[in-house]
Amino acid sequence: MSPDQNFASLGLTLPPAPKPLGVYKPFLIVDKLVYVSGHGTVQEDGSLIIGRVGEDMDIEAGKAAAQQVGLAILATLKANLGSFDRIERVVKVLGMVNATLDFERHPYVINGCSELFAKVWGQEKGVGVRSAVGMATLPDNIPVEIEACFLLKD
Repeated sequence: MSPDQNFASLGLTLPPAPKPLGVYKPFLIVDKLVYVSGHGTVQEDGSLIIGRVGEDMDIEAGKAAAQQVGLAILATLKANLGSFDRIERVVKVLGMVNATLDFERHPYVINGCSELFAKVWGQEKGVGVRSAVGMATLPDNIPVEIEACFLLKD
């Protein structure tokens, strides 16, 4: 199946593509690379998931928040490219987790996004290199922010 068909089979709904809240582009193509700026936990109704992992929510809620960020990134891709089929592969994901000082499972949280991308583009092309780090705070007290880079098809 194609990435568009894979996404449709998941039964998930994209939130609205987020608008910039500062001086930056949410989406930029340079040569064959698509850069997507840091996205937050935008839900279908436009509201944000709020809270700190380890304080306001548990690890599973954090992972679900990371999946929601992945959906926001997909919404930006869809709005700008028209189709997930135009993406050859995921190149890099940088996931930031707003967590308590004693929280240490940031990679598990960011798996919420990485697993979504693997379902859309397949295990080989949907998994790229990745960093998952903890942050003292994130904008608007969101639990997860993620930026990503993708390779366009020829």
